[in-house]
Amino acid sequence: MNNPTALPVDAMANARAIARDLAKSADEVERTRRIPAHLLARMHELRLCKMLLPKSTGGDEIHPGLYLQCIEELSQHNSSVGWNVFVANSAALIAPYLEPETAQTVFGPPNALVAWGPPNATLATIEPGGYRVTGEWSFASGSRQATWMGLHCMVQKPDGSPRLNADGHPEIRSMLFPVDQATQLDTWNTIGLRGTASDSYKVEDLFVADAFSGSRETPDDSREPGPLYAFTMQGIYAVGVAGVALGIARAMLEAFKELATTKTPRGLDTLADRAGVQSGVARSEARIGSARAYLLEALREIYAAAQPSTSISTEDRARVRLGASNAIHGAVEVADWVYHEAGVSAIFPGSPFERRFRDIHTVSQQIQSRDAHYETVGQVLLDRPPAVFY
Repeated sequence: MNNPTALPVDAMANARAIARDLAKSADEVERTRRIPAHLLARMHELRLCKMLLPKSTGGDEIHPGLYLQCIEELSQHNSSVGWNVFVANSAALIAPYLEPETAQTVFGPPNALVAWGPPNATLATIEPGGYRVTGEWSFASGSRQATWMGLHCMVQKPDGSPRLNADGHPEIRSMLFPVDQATQLDTWNTIGLRGTASDSYKVEDLFVADAFSGSRETPDDSREPGPLYAFTMQGIYAVGVAGVALGIARAMLEAFKELATTKTPRGLDTLADRAGVQSGVARSEARIGSARAYLLEALREIYAAAQPSTSISTEDRARVRLGASNAIHGAVEVADWVYHEAGVSAIFPGSPFERRFRDIHTVSQQIQSRDAHYETVGQVLLDRPPAVFY
């Protein structure tokens, strides 16, 4: 539970404190597709999975701008770990939609970590006291370190029709259960972010008590009054993806600066002496720096103006989405430029570029990176009703 006498947590100092361990473990995480036990223990010791958890549940409830910077810092040194930390914190955002006792049971232990996959067409049936569900989900980042699992699915009423939410759409309900009640499937064999172990899992005839379920669709339903929980879960999720992308791009750009001062293609001047490289480095610095600043400014202003127990406006949701999308796309652009300019120095395993290039292009395929988000934001900016918006 919350300890009112506890000293404030310096989240950024904690993120920086693990940097050396993250870098040293990068090869092992890549090879085994798992986060080693000693590194996971250190992550929990530094409270890296409790940054977005409410203070009422023993979390740190930090500013979303600080959260972005912490994920960025972690991802510079190990993007798979940065990704898993962001996903674990995103899952903790369900806590304000649970009863306090339930939230404490799931998220209270020091090593608590919830993993889940995105919603699919699975239906849960209503039973006395809860729900019963059978189904399979994918992309459960961090599932190999999880203490609890979750699933998101539609709810089927006794007449066979889906239960609808306040907007008239099928309700998506989140359900939590101990990790040993899921069958984990080793499916994550990808080109990048291999260490996230974003495997699939399935449950059969699983009963979940109503107390261990909640709907994350409407921020107004949150029992937490803090400004962090006025943001939508999907908005904060996009911020986490942006942090990972910015961290990878920053690491690649810094590695390229170092390479450019020493590499002399065909015995000519160093890369750093070439006008095109000089211009490209400056443009890359401006691209990710301005995208980062734009997102941070939006988060700061929206957080400061957020009202207790009221979700942020559609316009502010659009600002968060636009800032995150711009940051993700800008980071990918910079990573592509660095990879190209590094030449053959970037193509060998173990270089500062090769794994990060694969990782950021795995990030670029995630739903938060889609170009369609610009269309949705444009609809809001042009005073047109968005087709889908979170």
